[in-house]
Amino acid sequence: MAVDLRDPLRSVLGSILDEVRDRTDGEVASYIPELAKADPRALGIALASTHGVVHEAGDSAVEFTIQSVSKPFVFALALDALGLEEVTRHVGLEPSGEPFNAISLDEASGRPLNPMINAGAIVTSSLIPGDTADEKFARIRAGLQAFAGRELDVDEAVFASEAATGDRNRALAYLTRSAGTLASTAEIATTAYFRQCSLTVTARDLAIMAATLATGGVNPVTGERVVGEDAARWTTAVMTSCGMYDASGDWLVRVGLPAKSGVGGGIVALQPGQFGIGTFSPPLDARGNSVRGVAMLEALSSQSGLHLLRHRGDPLSPIASLAHEGDDLVAVLRGEIAFAGAEELLTRLAPLVGEQGCLVLDFTAVTRVARGAAGVLRALPELAGTDTDGRPRIVLRDPEGVLEG
Repeated sequence: MAVDLRDPLRSVLGSILDEVRDRTDGEVASYIPELAKADPRALGIALASTHGVVHEAGDSAVEFTIQSVSKPFVFALALDALGLEEVTRHVGLEPSGEPFNAISLDEASGRPLNPMINAGAIVTSSLIPGDTADEKFARIRAGLQAFAGRELDVDEAVFASEAATGDRNRALAYLTRSAGTLASTAEIATTAYFRQCSLTVTARDLAIMAATLATGGVNPVTGERVVGEDAARWTTAVMTSCGMYDASGDWLVRVGLPAKSGVGGGIVALQPGQFGIGTFSPPLDARGNSVRGVAMLEALSSQSGLHLLRHRGDPLSPIASLAHEGDDLVAVLRGEIAFAGAEELLTRLAPLVGEQGCLVLDFTAVTRVARGAAGVLRALPELAGTDTDGRPRIVLRDPEGVLEG
């Protein structure tokens, strides 16, 4: 009988949902009328490792429109197609410190300050190769589908609603056109942009898309290279400083993960080289960020030690060696094990837990286990149960008590 060692991670994600579930603050977006129909109770989270394993909890399969979460991925596609020098002739890389729909153009160059605000995102969409809105959107859609690893549909009702109420975005397009930074007509750029924002995704999709950036541009589930390493790295850098609009500084201190929010209720976040996360909860704060999505990621980062700037100790794999001791297989672990390290252990060692014999996880050489990782690992013996001889399938060898903190 195969043992599913992903259950502890689902439990961690489920506890995060429970922690924020009762929050009732925030309002569902209504300035695009179709978005006001979203169920404010919907709540989901998913985490995709760079090994291609996805862990989910709650409403992780509920579809919603991607909205501004599309911005970093379209930026990555533009960078991959045109290069950094050409893209930054049209859009800057600096935080705006202003709301997502602000008129933020550099006085000297006429460029929008960054590609994460609407003005910059519209310019970025205009840079995607294609002479018409349909041609540009086809390239955008194909790229976002490659990031997600599946086909994505357009919510035509949301598109119609955005097109009918998008005069401010059209105004931003005309301003950038007059400044010489828009790469198409205003109508072509905004139509492609509105359709891009109306693509439907799930929290699971967002986790995989983020993990694709975290791997340096290769979708870890499909194995397809979507963008080059440079484009992935540059995009992640801009997400770090600009992804949460005028809350980006506070976000970096409290959560410490490159991220991007959208008014559809989604947030995407990632840890380079380790994982991507997608969350979904429609009610938004005054800055347009999902209230419970922010709370979920703040709690997960704090409890599991995910902050980008946290000292991480040994950067190598936590598995130092694998060797047999009689019928037992002993995995000698090492260094400091954070949340992503625990996920790696589960992914790599799960196939080694069988009907007979014991897998021993030896923590003798481990210096520290992060709190969230420790909870996951302590649950393994009970989860794995016993073999056909009644012996435990997993044993934790922890003479120093590092799992107890």
